[in-house]
Parts: sequence; structure tokens; C-alpha cells
Amino acid sequence: MSVKVHAAQVIGLKGTIIDVEVDLSQGLHSFTVVGLPDKAVEESKDRISAAIKNSLFISPQKKNQRVTISLAPADLKKEGPVFDLAIALAYLLASKQINFESSEKIFLGELALDGTIRRIKGTLILVKSAQKAGFKEVYVPEENAKEAGLIKGIKIFSCKNLKEVSAHLDRRVEFFLEEHPETKIDFDKLQTEILLDFADIKGQETAKRGLEIAAAGGHNILMIGPPGTGKTMLAKAFASILPPLSFDEILEVTSIHSVSGSLDDDFMTYRPFRSPHHTSSYVAVVGGGAYPRPGEITLSHRGVLLLDEFPEFERRVIESLRQPLEDGVITVARSRGSLRFPARFIMICTMNPCPCGNMGSKTKQCICSQSSIMRYQRKISGPIVDRIDLWLEVPQIEHEKLSDMQSSGEPSKEIQARIIKARDIQKNRFSDIKLLTNSEMSVRELKNFCALSEKVKNILNQAAQRLDLSGRAYHRVIKLARTIADLEGKDNIEESHILESLQYRPK
Repeated sequence: MSVKVHAAQVIGLKGTIIDVEVDLSQGLHSFTVVGLPDKAVEESKDRISAAIKNSLFISPQKKNQRVTISLAPADLKKEGPVFDLAIALAYLLASKQINFESSEKIFLGELALDGTIRRIKGTLILVKSAQKAGFKEVYVPEENAKEAGLIKGIKIFSCKNLKEVSAHLDRRVEFFLEEHPETKIDFDKLQTEILLDFADIKGQETAKRGLEIAAAGGHNILMIGPPGTGKTMLAKAFASILPPLSFDEILEVTSIHSVSGSLDDDFMTYRPFRSPHHTSSYVAVVGGGAYPRPGEITLSHRGVLLLDEFPEFERRVIESLRQPLEDGVITVARSRGSLRFPARFIMICTMNPCPCGNMGSKTKQCICSQSSIMRYQRKISGPIVDRIDLWLEVPQIEHEKLSDMQSSGEPSKEIQARIIKARDIQKNRFSDIKLLTNSEMSVRELKNFCALSEKVKNILNQAAQRLDLSGRAYHRVIKLARTIADLEGKDNIEESHILESLQYRPK
């Protein structure tokens, strides 16, 4: 006889419902999986047979019968061990060892040989897709239950092993799994311990001010300075002034990291901070592969992407940042398919003024030729320059300041409080449209929310002509000025806001 149960798998960052059909027929024993299975799915027949036997059921290998497993739709590549639980239950149902109604249930999980159900990737996306498809119950591994509980409006059952799930489902057995409660997030405890505080960094007040503006409006930054002046330290301290994640952002970020397998806890409670090495490959940063997976650009969504020693990255890696910096998405196109991944992050880049790092130093002599300096600086093309909002000089610090053991400047908590206020202003401003920060505004939003007085407009136009700003850079100056005004609690962009915004353009 033939029976059908349901599972799901992740394609890109979306869940797809998979029908698991089992047919049993007389004949010499065989166990076949069809429907474009990968190696992990093909090997599931051995895991499932052992798990069924060790759960005190009759294994498929004990009977002279042909077992055919069909995973539909048949033209979609099936990857990973997520189908194990569904296949095992479908076989038990087809062989009449258990009896249950499967039409409104989804089963997710990898089986160990003893029947234990192991953790899987992408649970949050899979549960969300099941809810959208109208399913009423989802059975997930115990380790994924808290993650699954973030989705409301669907019953979640936490499963330890195949024997327990079978007993719960079988109408002839008096055993019931408890429904897993909805996962509650205590937003008061989301803040993690600050490892590096702005008050611990000596001097660099201009850079600190620039980083505060960037955090308030979601703007991109490039810091230029000699080696050892604190560029990397400032970038790492930047995490301590970012506002906490909202519930919707937690769902977004958790989904991405769950799919990639980089989820350390049940769900993400802090903004991602990714710092790939400058030797990282194009695929590692952008994402891709035969079946595209998220790269560092997507893993930093709603967080920070730190590119230390920016010009040392491969040229095509640098140029690939054009689309995500402009649109907040990255499109990965391959012969087998094209996928769009979210990539709305704050990019922090650091670089030296020249290959040796000593150009402009008062104490050290630069040994670079003019041609090598030009070659080094030309690694950052004009389109990328236009997409960076703040260019910050990070000069050398006097040794007297470094030897002072007293804290320097404001602590991160005070700066963060101002940033949260500015973000709240932006949240209210964009309440009717799907924007979160000023940096996401298009030309249409600039017209609606960034009206300039004639005096301010004249100052901006004169400066734009003198600095030869492109249209994109012109608009980015206005967005930055809007963020500076928000930090001061001003309704309108004033002369001082435009002038400060212009100071952060490259000289």
C-alpha cells in the first residue's frame, strides 16, 4: 500500500514542503529512495532501518518486500538528513505498525541509529513555511524546540526519539507528548557583556563621533590611518553601541544563522558581527556554491561586516559589494538556479594610507613609490567610494595619552542611549513603509522626509560642485545629515548638520 506524510527543506532562505510517499510491494527485499536525493538522503535508508529496529519495531530488512520512498516534487534536489523522521514514520504507517492521521502534520529530524532524533539546520524557516502552508502541528528535535517556538499560531512538539513520537501518534496507544510552549524573549536581558567599551579607547574623538552617527543611521564607514592607531579596536567596540535587536530582526537573523549552521544558541540575541580575513574567497564572502548558500555578506544581515585591510581583499570581492550596499540584497546566480539573500548591514572598512602605512606620519618616513601608492588606493573603485558614507581619519595617538590609565571619553552605554533615541525617531518616521534606518531611504523617501530650506540647499549645492559629488554621493550626504539631526532631536536638517555631513566625504 502507499501512504503519504509531510516534511520540508530549505531552498536558499525559504522553506519548501516535501511530500514523503512510501509504497510497499511483494518481492525480493529492496529499499529505494527516488526524487533527486543527495548522498545524505540516499544513506538515510540504513539509518532509518537501524532506528526502526532499535525502537522495537519490525525493520524493513526483516521482510521480503520492495520499499519505494518518493520525495516530491521530483524535480527538486533533496539535501540533508532532515527527512529521516518523516520517512521512518511513513514506513511504519505503510506497514501498519502504527496508525495516525498525517494530513496536517510536518515531521522534521535526523535519526541516530538508536532512534534518537538529532538537531537539524533551518528549523525556524521550516516551521514558518509549515505555518504558511496551513499545517497545524510540527514535530521537531528536542534541541530545536525553542527555536521553533518563536513562530506563533502552530503547535510545536519536541521529540526525543522515534519510539516516543510513534507512541504519541498511534491512536491505539495511550501516550501523549506535551505541546512545547511559545518561546518568550526577555528583551531586558538581551544585552550581552561589553568586551570593549568606547571609554577604554584613548583619544580618537572624531572617529568615535563618526561611529556614533553610523550606528544611529545604519551608514557605512571607512577608517584610514597608520598601523596601530586603533582602527580595528574602534571597529570591535562599535558592537557595544548598537541598539538591541527587535523581535522581527531576531527572527530574520536567527533564520539565516540556523540555515548556515552557525547558530550557537536557541536563537540570536545580539547583532551579528562578521570579520572575514582578507584572504577569504569570493564564494565565502558573497555566498554561492552549486546550490547557493549564504556568505559573510548575508550572515552579517542586521549587524556589522568588518573588512579589515580593505584594499587587500580580492578585487572582485570588493566590487561584489556594490549591490548589497545599494539595495540591501545579494543575488547569487548559478546555472542551477538564482537566489536572493538579504544583506542589510553596516560595513566598516579599515585601510592604511599607503602600502607601508607611514604616509603622512610625523615620526616615520614613507618608503612607498608614488606608483605603488596610486596602485594601492585605486583598489577601491569610484562606485565603492560613493557607497561609503563616512571617511574617518584615525591619526596616531600621543604616548602620554596611552600611558594614562584613566578612562577616556563617554562609556558605550551613554552613546548607545542616544542611538536608541535616534532609531526610535526613524522607526516612527518610517512606520508606514518597510524601512528601519535613514540609510535605507530611496530618492522618493528623501523628497518626503528630508526637505531642505533654501539656505541649506545652497550650501549643499556649492559644496557638491566644489567636491564634484556624484548623484549617489549627493543623496548620501543628505541621509547622513538627517541622521545627525535625529541624534540632536531636530525635526529639520539645519546648516550645521549638512556641514558636518560634508566633512565625512573623502578628501
